[in-house]
Amino acid sequence: MGWLADETGLEKNVANYTPLTPLSFLKRAAAVFPDEDAVVYGPVRRSYRDYAARVTRLASALQGIGVRPGDVVATLLPNVPAQAEAHFGVPACGAILNTINVRLDADTVAYILDHGQARVLLCDAQFIPLAADAIERMEGPAPAVIEVADDVAGAHHLGEYPEYEEVLRTGAEDFEWIMPEDEWESIALNYTSGTTGRPKGVVYHHRGAYLNAMGQVISWRMTLRPRYLTIVPLFHCNGWCHTWMMPVVGGTVVCCRDIAAKPIFDAIADEKVTHFGGAPIVLNMLINAKPEERREFDHTVEVFTAGAPPAPATLAAIEPMGFNITHVYGLTETYGPATECTWGPQWEALEGDDRAATKARQGVAMPFMEHVGVVDETGGQVPMDGRTQGEIVFRGNGVMKGYLKNPEATREAFRHGLYHSGDIAVQHPDGYLKIQDRAKDIIISGGENISSVEVEGVLMAHPAVLLCAGVAKPDDKWGEVPCAFVELKDGVEIGEEELIAFTRERLAGFKTPKAVVFRELPKTSTGKIQKFELRNLARGG
Repeated sequence: MGWLADETGLEKNVANYTPLTPLSFLKRAAAVFPDEDAVVYGPVRRSYRDYAARVTRLASALQGIGVRPGDVVATLLPNVPAQAEAHFGVPACGAILNTINVRLDADTVAYILDHGQARVLLCDAQFIPLAADAIERMEGPAPAVIEVADDVAGAHHLGEYPEYEEVLRTGAEDFEWIMPEDEWESIALNYTSGTTGRPKGVVYHHRGAYLNAMGQVISWRMTLRPRYLTIVPLFHCNGWCHTWMMPVVGGTVVCCRDIAAKPIFDAIADEKVTHFGGAPIVLNMLINAKPEERREFDHTVEVFTAGAPPAPATLAAIEPMGFNITHVYGLTETYGPATECTWGPQWEALEGDDRAATKARQGVAMPFMEHVGVVDETGGQVPMDGRTQGEIVFRGNGVMKGYLKNPEATREAFRHGLYHSGDIAVQHPDGYLKIQDRAKDIIISGGENISSVEVEGVLMAHPAVLLCAGVAKPDDKWGEVPCAFVELKDGVEIGEEELIAFTRERLAGFKTPKAVVFRELPKTSTGKIQKFELRNLARGG
């Protein structure tokens, strides 16, 4: 036996073990980088000392209005400083952060507030009408609303609810943060886009958030003091954990409320932004910007892109402009990015379509993932030949705890001891993944998942519709948009515009079909609609 066989006295204790949590990142940054920029938003400049102090007061104020450890605090906020502060302030009082997509309809927001049992809702002034409508539709107790005014953007305090800055002033500056006793404790609740109807509540733990944030520093080749622009919505997978990540390296979060070419170019030129993440639509936005929207800059901007593979033409146009693109892939269930197309020197000589095809692969596991593979129906690895298709699976600390109040869906997702993504891919001999098809019928538009079931449910409510199917249609701007194939009842006529208008009244704008095709739907012998045929038709226009 080795000399370490007897480990008497080598127990875990408070001196040699601390539960992992991203809260520790901000605590350290406030001590190491106290006077450096932590958060920037137009004229707003907040140092790490100020950032940590505001987070402390937020945590204290939330406790003061009745929030207890394990409670859920929701937000309806764009990429503004209050959303960044909530990422630390909410868990600092022991609560769980639920960032809600501001583009959702009131009925879905109401469902999320009910299902997560939010005690408090931080809501931007612009979205107070949405919040009020959602609260009216709730079945359970309504959350206490705190209105977040944004004088920079002109979203001034409406006066119906307590205002965020007023609430902060009620918090104590010496409040002791409630650090997790167990790193498995929940830190965030994120709802999927409801690819099978109602969205599922994905629960993150402190350990996963810590390791995801730390691992992306490595994947993104970050050094000290990066300046990160918030293009990825902070309500989407907690902004891919990037807000939690910035204090690790003394970075600056540059808030961008309105995602458009001019503010992005301005931020790069004026704020010296070095990094941002976004869907390929953002890259196309920059490529197609008008001359008056562009700005010159003399440094390379590192970009994580996800949601759809970047097109060869997009990569060919964007990289000479001063952007280095890294394709990443993940899901809400994996805290955002979980694989990366790690670039190697063996590919430097590639140009044009060959370079783009290599960069468009979904890549290999990020450092915090133990395993990423492509498996068959039994959970066995498929041949890594670049041809055999299977399902992408994950195992590691960057996988969710599970789905809130949905043990059946959790068990199904974790069968074979792996998290099953539902995305179909091949794996090349070098281990790099390449997605062949989306998870069944998911439509990914501008980086947001859209449920075809939800779209179809609305269409079927129209009295003229007999059968329908929603599929993804390729789109130069959004990557994909919803396309509806509709079979009408006998003797009934309706126009495309009328049917689209009908859905627009009942769905969020990005979920509304952008095209409607009237035809008999292809079906199997059992009457099941053959969506793969419709997807092929949609791809062909």
